[in-house]
Amino acid sequence: MAMTIHVDIVSAETEIFSGTANMVFAPAQMGEVGIAPRHAPMITRLKAGQVRLHNDGQEEQVFYVSGGVLEVQPHVVTVLSDTALRADDIDEAAALEAKKRAEDAIADRQSDFEYAKAKAELAEAVAQLQALKKIRKIR
Repeated sequence: MAMTIHVDIVSAETEIFSGTANMVFAPAQMGEVGIAPRHAPMITRLKAGQVRLHNDGQEEQVFYVSGGVLEVQPHVVTVLSDTALRADDIDEAAALEAKKRAEDAIADRQSDFEYAKAKAELAEAVAQLQALKKIRKIR
């Protein structure tokens, strides 16, 4: 029997997932990290992207996070995010519309603040669309 690690994915509103995995992949600020059971303790910031859970012989589970914090202990991984969704729950039409609005705002570039906000919204919309693409590829 393969070793597992307990994973909790929590958004500001609710707990999205609580269970076990053989391997966890998350979008850390400095690049994607892979966490296996008995990983060294660490805390890192997350950027918008996908958290993927692998279990031997089962379909990969994909979640979208808008950023947040990842805490790793030898037997527990905790993902804390303002927004976390199962990839299946992402509204593709809304993500495409948000991407278009952000691209239009970037093109207008009225102030540095609005430009930075639009770039963040664009990154979030693109991350949601990539999570949808990933879940469709798995199936």
